Amino acid sequence: MKTRDHSKLFQDLAAEYAQHSPTSAMLHTRAQQTMIDGGSHPLRLIRPFPPRLVRAQGAYIYDADGHSILDFWQGHYTNILGHNPAVITTTLARAFEADWGLQTGFTDQLQIELAEIICKQTQSERVRFTTSGALATMNAIMLARAFTGRELVMKVGGGWHGAQPWGLVGVNFANRANPWRIESQGLPSSLVNEVIITRYNRPDILRAHFQQYGDRLACFIVEPFMGAGGFMPATREYLRTARELCDHYGVVLIFDEVISGFRFRAGTLGALYNIQPDLTTLAKIVGGGMPVAAVAGRAAILQLCGRAGGNRVRFMGGTYSAHPASLLAAKTLLAYLVEHEQEIYPRLAQLGAQMRQVIEAAFRAEGIFARCTGYPNDALGGSSFAVPQFPYDENQSLDSPDEVNDPGLCDVELRDHIFQLALLLEDVHVVHGGGAVSMAHTEQDIARLGDAAQRVARRIKKYL
Repeated sequence: MKTRDHSKLFQDLAAEYAQHSPTSAMLHTRAQQTMIDGGSHPLRLIRPFPPRLVRAQGAYIYDADGHSILDFWQGHYTNILGHNPAVITTTLARAFEADWGLQTGFTDQLQIELAEIICKQTQSERVRFTTSGALATMNAIMLARAFTGRELVMKVGGGWHGAQPWGLVGVNFANRANPWRIESQGLPSSLVNEVIITRYNRPDILRAHFQQYGDRLACFIVEPFMGAGGFMPATREYLRTARELCDHYGVVLIFDEVISGFRFRAGTLGALYNIQPDLTTLAKIVGGGMPVAAVAGRAAILQLCGRAGGNRVRFMGGTYSAHPASLLAAKTLLAYLVEHEQEIYPRLAQLGAQMRQVIEAAFRAEGIFARCTGYPNDALGGSSFAVPQFPYDENQSLDSPDEVNDPGLCDVELRDHIFQLALLLEDVHVVHGGGAVSMAHTEQDIARLGDAAQRVARRIKKYL
């Protein structure tokens, strides 16, 4: 099907947005004088310019133009309790007043306490901390390559594992003939031969790839719940097949739970599938709003970065790894999630279901077909995610990045940019067309989203 041209629609929305947020527009012009594109993370640099924040609390962010913006981005899906929850900010404030929190360069008891929580909740033998999900996935892959003595890395097309060499292959959909490619210049040209791209939720294709490459594979890294690739869970059969194949071929199975870790339960998502990976990467929620990431898993693999393994893998962490304030925030949040697990996760699932319902109903009321991804399956039970997809064919399946990110199958521009900008005019913020609820969101917030989405649908339908 021919893709839609949204250039006139975007132009009209951008002009209205410039009038809606003149201070943010001015600050963006100023920012471009000293920063590339006016910032340091592309997802935050909304076209034509992002709102510039002055504070954030609960479900809302507040910009320099005086708008109270209902936020479903929540710090890259980090803030499961909402922006700046008192349970964490109060603890940090007390620590700073007691001469504790900035970098010391020493070890402390907090590291032990946080490591104990993570190992217990993820059924891991050992853990090592770092500062970002990208560093966690990169070091997990290095550990796997060293442990197996093999070089090939397998990942899912459309899966995002951070801005690190093996992660920067096969992320953005290119075209049907050659859907996945290297995402960045400056990487070794040989990298394309080191990364094998497979498909999500296709056990038959996964088996074929293992038959072809299995004895040369170091690891298979996969998200049990696909993040940037479309917000969809893996099927039980797919992850069970992955575990069986990795065991058969001696491949390290890595679950990238940077997004899903502590999002669906007070621990990892893999446990809901009854599958234990060899390594798990964690970040986002784990840090409690501070930069904390980790690789957890089998001691036999992780010891390769320690003295017992001859420090063969230089998983050094960096100056700010295990930063005191960061670990305090992490320990505070994870302990809170464990203690309140039975009230938090059912509530998030309930709000997530309402979110998906009101978005779909809003577009349906205006005669536009939309179907959300983010639905749970029989393993998850519930989900706090919702992202509207706009397939041209209402019967199109939406369980793989190959489908939701193919502009020939779904209206990707409408989802990623048009809907986002139009919602900002309603003082609602989403990324990739949707987002996640937090414990700070209410039924009234979800209703507000539904009303805003219907006004957006009414506004754009005349352009379609």
